[in-house]
Amino acid sequence: MHILGTWVVAIALAQRTVAASREAADRRELSRLESVWNDAHLRGDGDALDRIWAADFTVTVPNMPVMTRADAIGVFQHYESSDLGFRIYGDAAVVTGRLRRTRGMNDRTVEDDWRFTKVYVRRGDQWRVVAFHASPAAP
Repeated sequence: MHILGTWVVAIALAQRTVAASREAADRRELSRLESVWNDAHLRGDGDALDRIWAADFTVTVPNMPVMTRADAIGVFQHYESSDLGFRIYGDAAVVTGRLRRTRGMNDRTVEDDWRFTKVYVRRGDQWRVVAFHASPAAP
């Protein structure tokens, strides 16, 4: 009976170790994708964004209509996210943070300082962003 109990504990610990290892790998990949996202916005690299945006990707940001992926590609003079937080739920993940960006709009420069939430879904072996929402950051 003692051997059976030892095996049960060993299996439980091994499963916990595998889950922690997968979560760490997912966190590293999501962090890498956040860098890809930022760099692609700065360069206006629609192809890079296309590779991480899901086909049904939507964007909801202040003072603008809800956008699809076709609407969302723009050119920014500055695009920087910080204070990133990651929560992983199996094949779904939520990334939160702060976004400061500078963009041109109607012949003027607009400075945005937002808190954001991104929802990623793992499809196959790739993470894809399905939703992005931002609201003004608290002063």
